[in-house]
Amino acid sequence: MSHYRSNLRDLEFNLFEVFDAASYMGKGPYEDLDAETSKTILHEVNRLAQNELATSYVDGDRNPPVFDPNDNTVTVPDSFKNSFKALMDAEYWRLDIPEDLGGTYAPRTLWWCLAELVLGANPALWMYAAGPSFATTLGLEGTEEQKEWAKLFIEKQWGATMVLTEPDAGSDVGAGTTKAYKQEDGSWHLEGVKRFITSGENDMMDNIIHYVLARPVGEEGVGGPGTKGLSLFVVPKYHFDAKTGELGERNGVYATNLEHKMGLKVSSTAELTFGEETPAKGWLMGEKHEGIRQMFLIIEYARMMVGTKAISTLSTGYLNALDYAKSRVQGPDLLKASDKTSPRVEIIKHPDVRRSLLLQKSYAEGLRALVCYTASWQDKWRLAEHDGQADDAEEAKKVNDLLLPIVKGCGSERAYELLGSESLQTFGGSGYLQDYPLEQYVRDAKIDTLYEGTTAIQSLDFLFRKIIKDGGESLMVIAEEIMADASVETEDGLGEHRQRVQKALGDVQGMIEAMQPFLMGPMEGEPRELYKSALHSRRLLLAVGDLLVGWLLTKQATVAQAKIDGGDNDPFYQGKVASAKFFTREVLPRLTADRKTIEAADLTAMDLPEDAF
Repeated sequence: MSHYRSNLRDLEFNLFEVFDAASYMGKGPYEDLDAETSKTILHEVNRLAQNELATSYVDGDRNPPVFDPNDNTVTVPDSFKNSFKALMDAEYWRLDIPEDLGGTYAPRTLWWCLAELVLGANPALWMYAAGPSFATTLGLEGTEEQKEWAKLFIEKQWGATMVLTEPDAGSDVGAGTTKAYKQEDGSWHLEGVKRFITSGENDMMDNIIHYVLARPVGEEGVGGPGTKGLSLFVVPKYHFDAKTGELGERNGVYATNLEHKMGLKVSSTAELTFGEETPAKGWLMGEKHEGIRQMFLIIEYARMMVGTKAISTLSTGYLNALDYAKSRVQGPDLLKASDKTSPRVEIIKHPDVRRSLLLQKSYAEGLRALVCYTASWQDKWRLAEHDGQADDAEEAKKVNDLLLPIVKGCGSERAYELLGSESLQTFGGSGYLQDYPLEQYVRDAKIDTLYEGTTAIQSLDFLFRKIIKDGGESLMVIAEEIMADASVETEDGLGEHRQRVQKALGDVQGMIEAMQPFLMGPMEGEPRELYKSALHSRRLLLAVGDLLVGWLLTKQATVAQAKIDGGDNDPFYQGKVASAKFFTREVLPRLTADRKTIEAADLTAMDLPEDAF
């Protein structure tokens, strides 16, 4: 049996019982994928994930890629190559590709369910397989010639990277110094060094297409300071014949180092050097200097991926811990502890282990529902565009934008926290050993809090761009949904828990109200008050994430309780009701303390001299 424990039942529950994705499957832009076909695909990807994909997970960690500085190559272990081939040969990645580029675009709810299965089994596989999905951005933004390239990149299954970070800039993308010089033939020569480039070099694919942010030099009106001065360039590892895809000479972009990492070791995180000895030739995407906007089409996709990766790892970590707790015999039942002759019991019978497991279950399943909920807004966006409903499409896009930093930020933080403090703890000392997958899960999951912007950066984006800039409109759309569900009066025994969700919503609204004076400070002659918003933006982001988890668990419980009341005593439904009750009682009350903390905010952290830290 592989390390990976999927939760196919919960994925299907979200898709077809909670969010009713079947109602738009087989229709409009998704006419080729009805509910039955979608279920068949989901089951097949689940089988693939648990077998061919998961089988190289451990070996990839123990025998990571090797960098040869003599020829700037990276060699990936054979076992991982086999898993990668199985993933690409199955061609389910075509479900993320529009029809005009050779794919069958799937509902986003289905797509991110499939993503969870792959990311939970062997997350680096998904990252190496990003080439076709990244090419869709070129197909959307490129010139007519570049649109044909996109088709070629997909047909050839070439890899791709998103190239932003520089050694001295880090998350400050606007501080990047990589330069681009226009040539007489219309191409550009890039010069500079980029760092932390996922899948930057490997020997599993014939070519790699680098999507590179660089600053044009000598062009009037472009190339200025900050992110607005950056343009996006398409830079292949090998030059190629645009008609046949036949590879030509090596381009002047090389891996010059491979990072040695805490986890996710099989993912080749490279330093790339452009134009050091030979020109690194690239082409301006779409022949327009809108690099940061174009790159964000890829970044936002990546943020959804990172959150899904974290949540899928938490889920398999919890399910591994559950299996262990059911089989590990240690200590007597607490009620019989005084009797030294009492039989020893499985640790799942001990109260604190049960508390821990239910906390893991609640977050894993609630965060999974958050991914599906976010994906449902992506579907609403696409369906509205298909039907020509511009206003509905714009609203759906904004709500999706609001949810992305929560999926990424809250998903990654809660997953890492629970994997280390609860899932591993369930195993006791055994969890610290490589005999079980938890120690690797913990190491592999930590990067999710850092990828595509740290949680602090996500929280600032959430507060300033997704709430304030939007005037709170998107947040109000979600708040109204929560209020509508919380106000339902039924005899299903969940009324108390809906009220707790309503109370948590009030606490979140109180946090935002408490932060308004901080935001107004600069306009009222108190500029330092703005610091308080940044001191507590992370707290706000995680609180909104917990609110959404509590609400979605209660939403699930409502569906489950109706099944139980109808005579279906499936333990799955019983677990859904228990998770909602547990979370609303054990977790949501913390939001009241968070609100009070924000209300009492001061500048102690900012006033402390640096040498006093």
